[in-house]
Amino acid sequence: MAQVDGQYDWDDENIEHIARHGLESWQAEECLSDPKRYTYAAASGSERRKVTIGSTTDGLILTVVYAARGTQTRVVTARRPTRWEL
Repeated sequence: MAQVDGQYDWDDENIEHIARHGLESWQAEECLSDPKRYTYAAASGSERRKVTIGSTTDGLILTVVYAARGTQTRVVTARRPTRWEL
């Protein structure tokens, strides 16, 4: 079931995907709102994606891969960053 709150587009698939990394949707959203975040473009076939490295309000550093779909942000995955991303 889709959960669209105006800015983010969540459904069971992407929620379950980030849950496999031990994360929840609100943590990815906080990372994308971090004023000190770092964002860069990522290659991904036909869809334009971005990668953001940022932190949640409780200091958890995350890497979030996402795509703009219309006026919403579709999180593809969220995970802890690799060593080279830090």
